[in-house]
Formats: sequence, C-alpha cells, structure tokens
Amino acid sequence: MNGLLTDLYELTMAAGYFESGKVEEKATFEFTIRRLPAFRNFVLVAGLAQVVEYLQNLSFTEEEIGYLRGLPQFRGASPAFFEYLRSFRFTGDLFAAPEGTPLFSGEPVLCLRAPIIEAQIPETWLLSTITFQTLIASKAARCASAAAGRPVIEFGTRRAHTPDAGVLGARAAYLGGCAGTSNTLAGYRYGIPVSGTAAHSWVMSFACEMEAFRKLQRVMGESTVQLLDTYDPLQGARHAAKLGKPLWGVRLDSGDFLSTSRQVRAILDQAGLHDSRIMASGDLDEYKIRELVRAGAAVDSFGVGTQLAVSADSPVMGAVYKLVELDIQGIKRFTAKYSDEKASVPGAKQVFRAAHRDVIARSGECGNGEALLRPVLLGGELVEPLPTLEQSRERAAAMLAKLPEEIRGLEPAEPWPVIYSRELRELIENTRHNLMQ
Repeated sequence: MNGLLTDLYELTMAAGYFESGKVEEKATFEFTIRRLPAFRNFVLVAGLAQVVEYLQNLSFTEEEIGYLRGLPQFRGASPAFFEYLRSFRFTGDLFAAPEGTPLFSGEPVLCLRAPIIEAQIPETWLLSTITFQTLIASKAARCASAAAGRPVIEFGTRRAHTPDAGVLGARAAYLGGCAGTSNTLAGYRYGIPVSGTAAHSWVMSFACEMEAFRKLQRVMGESTVQLLDTYDPLQGARHAAKLGKPLWGVRLDSGDFLSTSRQVRAILDQAGLHDSRIMASGDLDEYKIRELVRAGAAVDSFGVGTQLAVSADSPVMGAVYKLVELDIQGIKRFTAKYSDEKASVPGAKQVFRAAHRDVIARSGECGNGEALLRPVLLGGELVEPLPTLEQSRERAAAMLAKLPEEIRGLEPAEPWPVIYSRELRELIENTRHNLMQ
C-alpha cells in the first residue's frame, strides 16, 4: 500500500520522531467526530474494512524512498531513517466501532495504539477513508428511511468526485440501506445487487421508440426496464404497455413524478401489467423522496445519484485524529489540545451505549450497555475475520431501528445524550492542570 498517500507533514514528523529517538514510544491516537455534519442527527460508520486493508499493507517501495530522499525537507534525515522505512510495517493495535454503528458528536470512531511513527503516518488516509464512506452511508440511511420500505438504488458514480470514490460510495450506500447500485465494479467486488438497463441514447439510436423498446426486451427479458421520458413519458408508457411482457418495469427520469407516475400506473394496469414496477430517478434526495411517498406517488423504487454520491447537502464532517496518550518505557503520559473550539480529550476511551444515552469512558472502565469500540487488530494481526458487507448492513439497520424516531428523522432533533464518565472527567481535569501549569 502506497506509503506516500499522505500529507507531507506526517512523513516529516516521522523523520523527526526517528531522529529524536522516539521510535519505541507507544502512542495512542483517536479518530473522533468533533461535530456532526450539518442537518444530521447521527452518522453511520463506514470504511473500516478499507482501514484494515491499508494498515496491513502499508509500506514504502524503493522508488518512494528515493523520492523522499530527494526532497529538501529530508536533507537533515540520516540514512538510518530511510533504512527504517524499507522495513516499515504496521505492528500496532486497532480498536474501532464496527461498520454500521450510529455515532454522535464527540464520540471516537477508532483508536490506534502503536509505535509513534506507525500511529502517525496513517492519519491522512484514515480521516479521508472513514469520513467519505461515513458521509455516504449516513445519507443513504436517510434516503432509505424516507422511502418507507421502497427500494433505493445508488446511481451516483458518474457524479462522484472520482471513479474510485464511486465504487466506495456504492459500498457505503449499500451498507447504509440502499438496495443496490448501478456500479458494476462495486457489484463484482462487494457482492452488491446491480441495477440498470438502458439510457436515453439507446432510445435515440433507433428510428422509433417502439423499436428501441422491442430490441431492449429481446436482450434483457424479465430484467427489462423501459425508460419512458426520452420523448413523451405517457406515450412511452403506452408503447411499453403495448409490447407487454417480459417487463420488470419502467423508469421516469424527469418531470412531475407525482402526476406522471399515477398516469403511467393507470396505463400499465389497463394493459394487465399490474406487476410491472415504476422507478423514479433524476435529482432526487431524501426530502423529495419523502414528499413523493407522503403524496401517494405511484413509484415503487427510487434511483438516487448526485445527491447521494457526494452527500450534496452535507459534504463534510468535522472529524479529527489526535494524540491522546503516550507510553514511554512503561510510564504513561496523557495528552490533549486546549485551543479554542479545537480542544481534544486525553486518554484512550470506550463508548458504552445504553437504552437512552451514550457514556464516553476511559478505556478499561466497566460500564452499562454495549461497548462500541472493539479490538480489530492486535500486533498488526486481525483478531477475527471482519464482518461481511451484508452483516454490516444488517447491523446498521438493527442499530438504527433502536434509535428514537426523531433521531432517525430528516429534521434536526434534540441531540442524543452523550456524557463523560466520572473517571474521564477527572482525567480531563488532572491533565489540564498538569499541562497548563
């Protein structure tokens, strides 16, 4: 795994740690949600599988080390530092909330404990991977909730910021509650159901719509979804109805979905196509889906692209990766940052979820409820096989179902209670006193 896929200062700090004799110091870093994204009552954790893959394969090639040698920032680094990079591997411990876990402001997502260089270098990669997938999974959960049981298909790769983001976004969307994706690679790689038949260009490539529909049926059979709105959606519905089966259903990609879907439903029913479904797509988000469902639109499933693939209404999450404690030859030193609006909390932590609140406690404390941070890697090795994507998806659905309806809803709600344990409060006070003298 490319060790250069990080910010330069992670590597200059690594050189500084090495030259300062800190290689053997054990550091504990935590990835914490500083504040929830705008318009969100929770986030749904995603991306842990990619974090594990990264940590277990993190290394530097000879070419990468040669590149670093040539940078002016490393002129003061000794040859021994570059020798160290040649054998660099992650040998530490990872504790994390499983994928599909809803979390709230101020809560740690994961904890990394390792020799300080091994714990420092992953910062950039971890923040990027977890933040992106968590945003998409959280958006997907909202879309699925708004659809009230109707399937939502992720359609967003063409609008994602890169093709790779489209693949991981599809994975996160499925974890969050989408029923499938249009991304074929995501389907192949992660076993996600895939969906799609034809675009407007298919219809336009034929002299008439009927011929386009007929040829598509011949190829797709029972999977056929006829796209109705290349020209006139109601005429398109009549053409689809005239051809009849095999037909999975039809898709509307523009216009007034409420009235058009009802008219299309009537046309299909009159032709005896009662089992044929209607999908709506085109600039949809959770709010538009909710409006259509509440108004009684004759829509059986939704395709969501742009708004989901980039979490358009809330594309950023205030997450941080901070050093919280050091172990120097068996002596533990707690660390924290105290700058305005960016303070951090010292000490490794655990989160306990009970019926009506979360308690952030010190690691090793006993608490009531489910302990959310679980051992994933010890000594760089997996403690047990990671859950499958399907299992993480099921966990997400089960844990979301336990939250109050207003927390799961689309409107801002009273925040889920998150408090500190007595022992953690004492540690915060003592650390502040020691550091601020």
